[in-house]
Amino acid sequence: MKKSLFASLGLVAMLMATSVQAKTLVYCSEGSPEGFDPALYTAGTTFDASSKTIYSRLAEFENGTTNVIPGMAESWSSSADGLEYTFKLRPGVKFHTTDYFTPTRDMNADDIIFSFDRQMNEDNPYFQYVDGAAWEYFNGMDMPSLIKEIVKVDDMTVMFVLNKPESPTVANLAMDFASIFSKEYADQLAASGNMGDLNQKPIGTGPFQFVAYQKDAVIRYKANPSFYAGKPAIDDLIFAITTDNSVRIQKLKANECQVAPYPNPADIAGLQADSNLNVMSAEGLNVGYLAYNTKVAPFDNVNVRKALNKAINKQAILDAVFNGAGVAATNPIPPTMWSYNKSIKDDSYDPVASKKMLEDAGVTDLTMKIWAMPVARPYNPNARRMAELIQADFAAVGVTAEVTSYEWGEYLKLSKAEDRDGAVLLGWTGDNGDPDNFLAVLLSCSGVGGSNRAQWCNKEFDDLTNKAKQSSDAAERTELYEEAQVVFKREAPWATIAHSVVFMPMSNKVTGYKMDPLGGHRFEGVDIAE
Repeated sequence: MKKSLFASLGLVAMLMATSVQAKTLVYCSEGSPEGFDPALYTAGTTFDASSKTIYSRLAEFENGTTNVIPGMAESWSSSADGLEYTFKLRPGVKFHTTDYFTPTRDMNADDIIFSFDRQMNEDNPYFQYVDGAAWEYFNGMDMPSLIKEIVKVDDMTVMFVLNKPESPTVANLAMDFASIFSKEYADQLAASGNMGDLNQKPIGTGPFQFVAYQKDAVIRYKANPSFYAGKPAIDDLIFAITTDNSVRIQKLKANECQVAPYPNPADIAGLQADSNLNVMSAEGLNVGYLAYNTKVAPFDNVNVRKALNKAINKQAILDAVFNGAGVAATNPIPPTMWSYNKSIKDDSYDPVASKKMLEDAGVTDLTMKIWAMPVARPYNPNARRMAELIQADFAAVGVTAEVTSYEWGEYLKLSKAEDRDGAVLLGWTGDNGDPDNFLAVLLSCSGVGGSNRAQWCNKEFDDLTNKAKQSSDAAERTELYEEAQVVFKREAPWATIAHSVVFMPMSNKVTGYKMDPLGGHRFEGVDIAE
């Protein structure tokens, strides 16, 4: 009797064990990644597919906040003069084991140094390991002039020695470009002549391991069982690349995916009324803009730029593109960010004055291009529609504009060109909660030809933002950034368009998802009900 009972219980246990299926979450991504080395790029789409899933950093942003917490470094300290930052590394952090790489050691100081040296040292074999490698973020933040050297104190201690103090240093090292790579894996690829695989077959220490990528279709990941913060609850994570906003929502409603970002603003009310869905929302730490190429005539003339700004009917854009879920942008940083200059007045919508200013500047029969993004972004849910509205506004003042676009990766690449025609629609979501991340990255002289799509270099503006970075006094930094915004508005390298409210619809079976104020999509803390 007992033997029979135990046998029956054993059989039930076995059947239960075999019936347990792996938990799978499908995320309908809005676009394809440019690659899987986040240091090479600046697009949030790429970061979601690489740095947010596969990699870790010395410091991390606490999920759902801009608070900086320990990551691969369990602690850090800085010298009194702010020129030395010493990081004590977390022991036992393991790189991913895949069918193409098996690590022989844990993460150590060599990996930290390699991850940054390749972005700043022209003699590093990985400095130009892919065509056109520009380390856009690293250079846009002027890191080459900031970092004097990175010292290996011992296997588990590294010291960043700076040429000048920089207040947001630790927060900067929590950003996507600062993801840590395996030097052992890089050396293996170099020895085999397959260095490009660092960008195509990634190895990290993050919550999910890369499995496969079918271009423009699907990315597959699996949970990292050795993740230092604990194995994620999701066993299999799938990015189903779905560029059409409406199709993403159709897939969500059909449970073909469980999370679908960037819905059409007109669809929000219907999604909120669906009892099977949960629609999160938050005021975005973002800005959408139209960047003129200030190196190319007539956009090198500030009066022409300001005239075009006056031609743009922002309220019509907010109504038609954002469906009211946004506010007109005055400054290049959002109003929720500290140091926002509330005293600055926006360009008024005045087509009559716009036309006269163009005539006074000697500009007649102007023909230009307006670049429109092919994908939805949090700061611009429909760039094509926005471009068409601006096109009509410009026509009303005698300017003929052609709307043009490219595949997302090509769009980002070509829009950096210093001889680019016309004006490009783009935007930004903050990466570390600091004004420097907007003002210096997007508008500094060091960002020209990269993250500074306006190709605008203004010494007065640069001096103000550089001085602000070097100060540890919050009041002084605020005053300097407020002055920098005055210079920006006076010189008008952009037409500032809007700051949006971000909506995040998902299945109500999804738990643990937190909206990232920095705009990313993270799944290490997410679970899904069976």
